[in-house]
Amino acid sequence: MARPFKCRRVTFMPGVNFFKPAGVPLKDLDEIVLTLEEAEAIRLKDIEKLEQEEGAVKMNISRPTFQRVLTSARQKIADAILNGKAIRIDGGNFEMAYRRFRCRGGHEWEIDNPTVNIPALCPTCNATDIRAVSPVGFGGKRRGHGHQFRN
Repeated sequence: MARPFKCRRVTFMPGVNFFKPAGVPLKDLDEIVLTLEEAEAIRLKDIEKLEQEEGAVKMNISRPTFQRVLTSARQKIADAILNGKAIRIDGGNFEMAYRRFRCRGGHEWEIDNPTVNIPALCPTCNATDIRAVSPVGFGGKRRGHGHQFRN
């Protein structure tokens, strides 16, 4: 029996989700779709400089799965750069690890550990009605399902 699929945890939504070669009209370009979990793997490994094991833990996946996601992302990026294709960052199968929260009283705060469930109390007013605040650029037009992380 196959192992159940685990959603990949994403903590960063890029502010820009489309890149294309300069001077070439979009209608003349082929497009590569880089999923959000592929972009997250690139960010963790190449920008944050994490080892694969650390990146896998942050994404809530195994190290071999992290390697496969990273390899796929790098192949797509290389194809786009070397063959003059556009890159669109979109979709995938992921869950959003929220880091910013708001209580009913309107106080907002951010936590450093994205693996923590929703905090029990507001640190300012001790309210218990707390909601995760979606990152900028995160909305309903994604093919992936970015929902709150729960342990």
